Amino acid sequence: MRRFLFLFLLASPIFAFFISLFIGAYHMPMVDIINMVLLKSLQLISGVLAKITLGKLYFDVQIPYPSVYQTVLFKIRLPRVLLAMIVGSALAVSGAVLQAIFRNPLVNSYILGISSGAAFGAALAIGLSLGLGVTPLAFAFALLAVFLTTSLAKIGGRITPVSLILAGVIVNAFFSALTSLLKFLMEHEKLASVVYWLMGSFANADWHSVKVAFPIIFAGCIIISLMRWQLNVLSFGEEAKLVGVETEKLKFVFILIISLITAASVAFCGIIGWVGLMIPHMVRMAFGPDHKKLIPLSISLGASFMVLADTLARSIATYEIPIGILTTLLGIPFFAYLLRKTGGGWHA
Repeated sequence: MRRFLFLFLLASPIFAFFISLFIGAYHMPMVDIINMVLLKSLQLISGVLAKITLGKLYFDVQIPYPSVYQTVLFKIRLPRVLLAMIVGSALAVSGAVLQAIFRNPLVNSYILGISSGAAFGAALAIGLSLGLGVTPLAFAFALLAVFLTTSLAKIGGRITPVSLILAGVIVNAFFSALTSLLKFLMEHEKLASVVYWLMGSFANADWHSVKVAFPIIFAGCIIISLMRWQLNVLSFGEEAKLVGVETEKLKFVFILIISLITAASVAFCGIIGWVGLMIPHMVRMAFGPDHKKLIPLSISLGASFMVLADTLARSIATYEIPIGILTTLLGIPFFAYLLRKTGGGWHA
């Protein structure tokens, strides 16, 4: 039974992917959606074969469906679903890694100041109309926030968990104050845009955002998966040094990867909280703290959770609910249950 559950959760993004494609404001039969996805996949395979064989091997595949079907499916729903899955994986695995490194159940990627930095970048782009775009500035300031946090935390050439968390608090407060100042000064129309972005949404997802975010997050998740056994060693804390592990260098590598994939996520969809806390804890409750299972399951379950939450956010009412609100409303009762169940105890 446990093995079946493990395999089911690993494969859950496939089911979540099709469920999310089936649901939308514009109704399309499920059979038509499946056929169009299969035909589009054959088109892509044919294109790749043609490039590899220099045009010698090519088969023409047509998609015999109305153009409105193809527009809704391939230009609106598909990039949105893929971006939600990518971001969900990134946020969930970030939480799992940071909780192992700092041996703290309440740590997630936003403790590094990423969310506040990205929020300031977005507010700057929207409020001052710099013409640089929201995403590039949000990404740049997210990375700047991580740089400031790690620089402040480095004392005597070392970064300790306590110094990193305190530095994150300082940087978060700094960028939050700047964002509040911008919101106070900007016009009402622009203020509404900033507030909506801060609540998190995939409404602006397109193929450009998928093409930029996917390589960064995919590479980060692969590297973390290959190094996941080292997280088991880091979870021993100071005892890891006794067996010759260079814990500081290892932590730096993990933090760098987490910073990049989180910044790539936040820059395109705004602030979405609780995913990095809920998903790793759910996996630990079911399969224990071994990161050989925790990391791949966090990646797959994070993708499934986010895409289903986004589907709920855009279909539960006649208007779209910001997904950050929904994940918070789901996360609070979960953590209340977790607190009652564990009595406040936790093991890495």
